[in-house]
Amino acid sequence: MKRQVSYQWRLRELMAGHGMFSTTELVPLLRERGIELSVSQVHRLATGTPERLSLAVLAALCDIFECTPAELIATKAENATGRKTATDDAVIDPAAITPKRARLRPR
Repeated sequence: MKRQVSYQWRLRELMAGHGMFSTTELVPLLRERGIELSVSQVHRLATGTPERLSLAVLAALCDIFECTPAELIATKAENATGRKTATDDAVIDPAAITPKRARLRPR
């Protein structure tokens, strides 16, 4: 059975929990830990959901907010629902399906 895996990036929530409401406040804290990101990169990191993330950035964020990666990234996995298909129980009577006759009307 296939599994559907998803995640939720919670950086904004952690920032708010620490009284940090501007992404520019995060830039110097990252620099102190050797992470050189521009203001726009930090803004995208905080406001979006990254698909790729450096482990060094993850470690720095965990150090800044004194949290674990699990608190920063909430994951969820569940069984994927299968596609619905026709079953053998469905019987269609071809005689019940009749085409409609087209009517041509003069203009």
